[in-house]
Amino acid sequence: MATCPFCAPGLVGSLWTNRLVESSRGRQLRASCFWGTRTGPNPTDRAKLGSKRHLICDGRGVPLAIQLTGANRNDSQQALALVEAIPPLQGKQGRPRHRPDCVVGDRGYDAEAIRQGLRARHIVPWLAKRNTEHGSGLGRWRWVVERTFAWLNQFRRLRIRYEKRADIHEAFLVLGCVMICWNFLAYEEI
Repeated sequence: MATCPFCAPGLVGSLWTNRLVESSRGRQLRASCFWGTRTGPNPTDRAKLGSKRHLICDGRGVPLAIQLTGANRNDSQQALALVEAIPPLQGKQGRPRHRPDCVVGDRGYDAEAIRQGLRARHIVPWLAKRNTEHGSGLGRWRWVVERTFAWLNQFRRLRIRYEKRADIHEAFLVLGCVMICWNFLAYEEI
């Protein structure tokens, strides 16, 4: 009959104290609170805690900005924050660009506040309207973002969030985006 090696006398207490991780506010996160910060109840997975990646990329799929939020955060709440997070892009000549010409989005981004925010930044919003028939034609460009998410999921550490700390997972996300950019640069040189 097999016994649990952690149930031996004297081991349970020492293992429990080793599994405590100090957070930035000085509080302790227990092992039962696995996911840590930037998580929320997932509306599609029985309210399990999870996180969501928000990504903005160019027309070829090169990631420009990525953010990590709780799974219960709506995509439309992060749209303007993602546009603001785009770093200056150096072109062939002139000043670096700070904004794209247009933003393409699906029905999840159809909100008048987003449209007004993009227009205030001199960006043309191409967002599909809600409660309309499919076939808006935006799928020709929208698949590029989904392909970039698929490229990020090829990295095993990014497919499932194993890290308790959000900053470590964000660092892996940025590293994955750097690898995608590196592949684009290496492919262009050939």
